[in-house]
Amino acid sequence: MSHDILFEFIGTAFLILLGGGVCANVSLKKTFGNRSGWIVITFGWGFAVFVGAFIAAPYSGAHLNPALTLGLAITGSFSGNIAGYIIAQILGAMTGACLVYLMYKPHFDAEESADTKLGVFATSPAIPHLFSNFLSEFIGTFVLVFAILMVGGAKMDGPYPVAILIVAIGMALGGTTGYAINPARDLGPRIVHALLPIKGKRDSNWRYAWLPVVAPICGAVAAGLLYLAVL
Repeated sequence: MSHDILFEFIGTAFLILLGGGVCANVSLKKTFGNRSGWIVITFGWGFAVFVGAFIAAPYSGAHLNPALTLGLAITGSFSGNIAGYIIAQILGAMTGACLVYLMYKPHFDAEESADTKLGVFATSPAIPHLFSNFLSEFIGTFVLVFAILMVGGAKMDGPYPVAILIVAIGMALGGTTGYAINPARDLGPRIVHALLPIKGKRDSNWRYAWLPVVAPICGAVAAGLLYLAVL
């Protein structure tokens, strides 16, 4: 395994350990963070991206997101091993999700709501509506990828602006679907939810699972094409 792919795996694992961890801390019973709210979740995910990014950035560029990898490839900003990056991101996300489960296992056991348990691992819509849910993930990822491309053009590379961007997207656009905006972030942990022997779990909602994969990819492609068109 090449160094860049290895660090995509490591960075994404840290991203999901901390991002999934804040979901567990806020959602599961008997944690000190229980019911601390959406603001904690959005900041937690922003900081999770920051940590994953500063670990991986010197070695892989810290994509940590298949949609971002594709968006960067479309614009010519990335010419590396696209398939290798995406596989590493998904496996890293699965690893991070497993660690969240191990960390919070007594709290998963104490939690009565199967929906809450699934929500630690994977996103779901607040109001199920196919077009609106798709649009939410499309727009959120479009903003993410286009802004990252512009940050790079402004010579502001680094984890700081991206972390702020994640918080901003979560606060402004994340309340409809839980803002996956990252196929690996949703698919990897959803697979882990399906595989782990979680007490009292429900199905992994595979009927919805395609949307937080396809919509972010479409949003990233659109962002890359707009970037090429205007610059």
